[in-house]
Amino acid sequence: MSTSVNRRKFVANTAASAAGILLGTNLMGFTSKENSPIPFNKATEKDLMKEVMKYRKIDSHAHVYLTPDSPGTQIDFADRLGIKTLVISKPMAAKSKGLPKEFIQCNDLVLKCAKQYPDRFIGQLTLNPAYPKESLDEIKRCVDHGMVGMKLYNHVKINDPLFYPIIEKFIDLKMIILMHTPIGKARVILDAGEPPNISLPEDFVDIAKRYPEAMFQFAHIGGGIDWEDACKALTHSPNVFVDVSGSNNEANMIDFAVKYIGEDRLLFGCDNSFYQGVGHMLAANLTETQRQKIFFENYNNILRKAGRNVD
Repeated sequence: MSTSVNRRKFVANTAASAAGILLGTNLMGFTSKENSPIPFNKATEKDLMKEVMKYRKIDSHAHVYLTPDSPGTQIDFADRLGIKTLVISKPMAAKSKGLPKEFIQCNDLVLKCAKQYPDRFIGQLTLNPAYPKESLDEIKRCVDHGMVGMKLYNHVKINDPLFYPIIEKFIDLKMIILMHTPIGKARVILDAGEPPNISLPEDFVDIAKRYPEAMFQFAHIGGGIDWEDACKALTHSPNVFVDVSGSNNEANMIDFAVKYIGEDRLLFGCDNSFYQGVGHMLAANLTETQRQKIFFENYNNILRKAGRNVD
């Protein structure tokens, strides 16, 4: 996220089979049309940006303060891509102990950003259910300050009994739980470096069956997981929503997800890979109605359950 964002040209990347569309040569480290690997076409750029900007968008998976230039960088990317609303969180360090002071500090940063950009950012809290009292106290504090959901990392599996009181609280709040999912060393092989408590698709299936009233968000199928396996596993878990964020945007990923998850349970997101997130949505073989649902309506309907919708 440290790449300069002063000026960007938005062009079609006809050579990219993974994302289908590349939005911005500068985002890839190119600063002018002369040294871009993609032929510059002003008409193509204009047509593409018209398509980009016509859709209302909620980024259901965004982060702040992963780099020092946050949150201004996130707002800059969002402005250029027509993303009005970003659902933000600040995860704890991957191998941290997840102490209460850590998750409180992360949540304070999110609250700071939401206060700075109240019309753009919607906050999600983080916690560690290994500390039940502190976690429940933090839920109350953060929700009282306007947060609308929760983003968790890998300190405790999503179906661990430690999570039960947290999940039950979020059922009462009518808010969604976004959970990090693993990365593959190759797409079909789980990276051996992933922590033992990482939540796998079968863990989501298990907890969704136990708590059918809850809403869960399976994170970033473009994040490196075997997305075909994940989509197939989650087909019959109607209370698990799937976000399509991540930087590993292989061709046909969204089309495959629509087939197995359905257009009503897919959520647009970037996970800070902004041009990939928008690009693979436009490259997918979607109808106008499907694009509108995934870009905006599906997540806004989730927010509406708690009376926090943006329209």
